[in-house]
Amino acid sequence: MDITVLFKLTYGLYVVGAFDGERPVGCIINTCFQVTSQNPILAISLNKNNYTLEAIRKTKRFSLSILAEDSDATVIGGFGFRSSRDADKYEDYGYDTVEGAPLVKGKFAGRLILDALNFVDNETHVVVLARLVDTVAGEGTPMTYDYYHRVIKGKAPKNAPTYVAEDVKPKEEKPAPSTDTTKHRYQCIVCGHIVEAEGNLPEDYRCPLCKASKDKFERVVE
Repeated sequence: MDITVLFKLTYGLYVVGAFDGERPVGCIINTCFQVTSQNPILAISLNKNNYTLEAIRKTKRFSLSILAEDSDATVIGGFGFRSSRDADKYEDYGYDTVEGAPLVKGKFAGRLILDALNFVDNETHVVVLARLVDTVAGEGTPMTYDYYHRVIKGKAPKNAPTYVAEDVKPKEEKPAPSTDTTKHRYQCIVCGHIVEAEGNLPEDYRCPLCKASKDKFERVVE
């Protein structure tokens, strides 16, 4: 079965935020849709391993920030490729508390505040049905998952419903010499971001998407 046909389905990108006690936690998701129009109910999908899901089960209230095409792309890496179990994802951005839920600071297409109603088990993931409590206006064109892959050149975290394991390309045996001025493409093995550079990447280079260090980049074999 060719599951790549599923890539034709449309998705967006969102930051889910909740409080674990007094500590804000959050993650990136790509599955959200409106279920009802009156007294709106929405549905989101979260991997069972997500620490944010544990926080939502406890407090019920959470936020959903809709990423825009010109949102700070590092938010995707910071919230999508680390766990709130051992990382303060809001440290670099700050947050505001709105209606009892954390909203990471930055430019977003819009914000939603929701209360979880039901948790539906779906093997590896849980679908959370939630009622809309409040909204916060934003600006910008909502970022689609296609835009994320095609323009930002990111990949799906392992906890995402759309994650597909990729074939790992072999590394080149010999690194390019420091005097090499040939342009090469390097891919971050953490988030999939691809950058083009002359010769080797600088020693202090960090991924603009997930902030991984240079040693997390591999040269793309053409």
